[in-house]
Formats: sequence, structure tokens, C-alpha cells
Amino acid sequence: MLRVFQQDLADPEQFVVTLELVPGNESAGRTVDTVKGIARDCFADGRISAVSITDNPGGNPSLSPDAFGFEIFKVGMDAIVHFTCRDLNRVGMESRALQLARLGMKNLLTLTGDFTGKGFGGQGAPVFDLDSVNLTLMLRLLNERLAASGDPDGFFTGCAVSPFKATQAECFAQYAKLCRKVTAGAQFAITQLGYDAGKFAEVLRILDSMNLRLPVLGSVYILTPRAAALMNAGRIPGAVVTDELLKTVQKEWRDPKQGRKRSIERAAKLGAVLKGLGYRGIHIGGVHRDFALAGEVLDRISEYEADWKELCSEFQYPQPNGFYAFSEGGAGGVSVKQAFNHADQTISLKEKWLYRLLKRLHSWFFSAESRHKGRFQHWSRSIEDHSLLLKLVDGLETGTKKIILGCRHCGDCGIQHLAFLCPESQCPKHTRNGACGGSYNGNCEVRPERRCVWTRAYERFASDGKLNEFHAQCVPPRMWELDQTSSWLNFHLGRDHHSASASLAQACRQSACRNISE
Repeated sequence: MLRVFQQDLADPEQFVVTLELVPGNESAGRTVDTVKGIARDCFADGRISAVSITDNPGGNPSLSPDAFGFEIFKVGMDAIVHFTCRDLNRVGMESRALQLARLGMKNLLTLTGDFTGKGFGGQGAPVFDLDSVNLTLMLRLLNERLAASGDPDGFFTGCAVSPFKATQAECFAQYAKLCRKVTAGAQFAITQLGYDAGKFAEVLRILDSMNLRLPVLGSVYILTPRAAALMNAGRIPGAVVTDELLKTVQKEWRDPKQGRKRSIERAAKLGAVLKGLGYRGIHIGGVHRDFALAGEVLDRISEYEADWKELCSEFQYPQPNGFYAFSEGGAGGVSVKQAFNHADQTISLKEKWLYRLLKRLHSWFFSAESRHKGRFQHWSRSIEDHSLLLKLVDGLETGTKKIILGCRHCGDCGIQHLAFLCPESQCPKHTRNGACGGSYNGNCEVRPERRCVWTRAYERFASDGKLNEFHAQCVPPRMWELDQTSSWLNFHLGRDHHSASASLAQACRQSACRNISE
């Protein structure tokens, strides 16, 4: 079977190039023919290891990357299929993975995904049954099943990382989640898009500080004024184009010929910088009409390679008051001084009081190390056998947690993983393993008027010196069979994710990252 991308990535002498394709929202026609033509030209050119195919970008319906990717795969071009958690529950995702395995398409980029957009009759219902960490873990465990059934080629699973964040909390949350993705089974990573050499360098330094050996591809985009404006407005979650860069691009494109030339040069220079920094390759986006643009970028990269350190100065578009984990200076703006300083993290008196209260109550009543564990188990069995007591406890739990946490009575509580904040009521994507890539200045991607729950969790954990909780181990998915039951009783009776999903938790614990909070 075709395994060009995986082989190229394993070759330390190879600087890997992938190219992103966006199939469009039709099953046939000019757009599909154009994108398929780009894939054919990629194959003929010989410098592209694989094309990646998006999965309903923006949450809007598009041609399936599985069907389209298989057509490309059959003509000899290796493909990376984007696999998001937005549209399918865990049953559908497992079925889709088995289908892809059957088709021989095993390069997968696991993503939580953009929030749901509009389809037939209006906005679709967001699923987000799993997050990208649990999807990665699912694929890793599926590999064991495939091997047992006689298929020696498992999934080659990648993940995304969004380093272009303005706040310390968001940066730490992204890197901690990257740790969880790698320990769950991710074998390569692709960055989100930005134009800040310091941030690109930061990713590699953080991986080194966590003692992780992971090949990373840096995103390179051929910017047009329209694409730059969308990114500047936050319409493409995680991608960052600052006001200064937007003005520069708009000025360049007053003369379209000059604008095209400058966009190609910018992409080629960034590719050279990424190669110099130590990236294993680049991931090219913004090619929608023909392969010529990407070809010109690749032609020009070699012209700039020797001057990559000087070129770093052309990629200094920091976000206003943006946070850096490392100080500037040194070769290409890279220094070894780590700057994650959590000592100055403060939270309001109300937040501190509530966090400490819930933490104390949790340690008393819902800890595996509690000296009263046996007694609580006995009481829980007695309560479950008595219908009146069961209703009383259930009502007490629901009412109390509704007021304090906005509880949705999921029956499988995960608040301890988010510094005693609720992932079901306070995160539109219900993530239990870390922030998605779409937050902006500490606010939620879906509800910008609300602070991201993971930013709040970071501040609580940081104030308590417990940031290792962000990447200590991955958190198994919610157990839907417990919905609308008592999470208190489920914990003590060994039915929630702490016990019933112990095999998943054990898989997470097989490896761990070095603590980046120290």
C-alpha cells in the first residue's frame, strides 16, 4: 500500500512537503475537477509527500474527504484525511475509521473541529462526543485490533497545535493538550497558521522541554487580501493575521501581479525559516486554482535557505501584548530562557473560595484515597436500593450542582479535571482534555462574550500550584449510559469513567510528559 508520507517523515534527510486541498460543497463539477487536477499535478511534480483533505471546514457541508481522498489515493498520490469530532458520535467515528482502514487510507489528522455551521434547513446539531485526544486514543487502540486481525499497517495519526495565542493561559493549555495528544498516540503534528517566527520556534522548544520527540510540520499559506481579512477577523479559528500584516497584504495587492509575487515570496521565506528552525517539513495552504502557486513557492525556498536567520525578522507579527514562553534573542529569535511564570496568577476571592471549597469537598467524598471510601460505597448501595432516598440524593445533587456549576446532570462528572468547572455546561464542545484551538484572547470561539473555560481552569490550577493536572493523563470520554443519573452514586459504585473506562485511563497512563509548569 502507498505509504509515501510516513516513509518520508521517517527519513531525517527529507524535508517533507504536504499540501492542503479543500474539496468544496459539490460532488462533481468544475471545483471538484480543479482540486483533483491540483492533486494530479502534485503527484507529477514529485516534491509533495501527501495532500491533506479537509473535513467540512467551518462546520459547513462539503464533499467527503474519504471519498475524494480515495480517488486521489488510487492515482498514486498519498493522502492525509482530516478526521474531526464535530459531526459523528463515537460509534460513527469508529465505523468511519474502519471504513478508511478498509480503503487503505490510514494517514489521519485528528481534530476537534470547528463548531457546527449551517446545512439542510439550518444549523446542524454539534456532536463533539469525543475530543481530539480521545479520538487519537481510539485510533491507537484500533491499531491493536487491526494488527490482531492480520493488518500490519495501522493508522498513522497526526494532530494539530495552535501556538499563536495571545495569553499565557491559552498557550499553556495548547501545549498541555499537545502533550496529551502525543501520549494518546499522535505520531506527527501540524501547526495552525501564523506569521511569528518566535512562536514557531516556541513549539519545538516546548516539545523538547516535555521530552517529546515528535515530527512537526509548520503551516505556510499563500495569503491573498480576502484570506488575510478572514483570518484577521477571527473567521478561521486559530489562524492569526495581525492588523499590521493585513495592511501590508492589502497594500501589496493593489497591483495584483505584485501582490501574487509578494505572497509567493512570503510563503517561500517562511518555508526556509521553518526548515532552519528544525521543522520536519511544511504544510502549504491557500492553493485553490492550480498547482503552479505551490510549485513556485517550492522553487523559491532553496533561494532563501542560507539566509533563514536574517529572514526571521520578516516574521515578527506578534499579537498585542502577546505571551511568549521563551525570551527573544539568539539565532533566529530563539533563546533558552523559559518564561512560563505562574507565580503571578491571581483569581478573584469568589473564584478562589469556590475552587477551594469544591476541592476540599471532592477530596473528602470523591477521592479514591479517602479513608471513608468503603463506608461511602456501602451507603451508596443502600441508597440505590431505597427509591425515596435515591430521589432525595438525586434532587440534592442536581439542585446544588445546578446552582454552583450549571450542572446538566450527565451522571459522569468531570469537574475535577477542569479545576471544578463543568465541561458540559461551560464548553460548547464539551472538551475534557484541554482547550480547542479556536479561543481568542482568552475568550470562547463559539461564545466570544464568555471566557474560555480552560482559561479559567488554568488560572485556578496556577493559583494552587496544580498545573500538572493539565497533562497528568488524558481523561476518558463521558459515559452516555449514565445520563440523568447521580454522578455521586456512580462514582462510589464504580460505574463512571474513573472505573468503567479504566482500560482507557490505563492506556493514557502508559507514558507521560515532563511537567512544563516547572
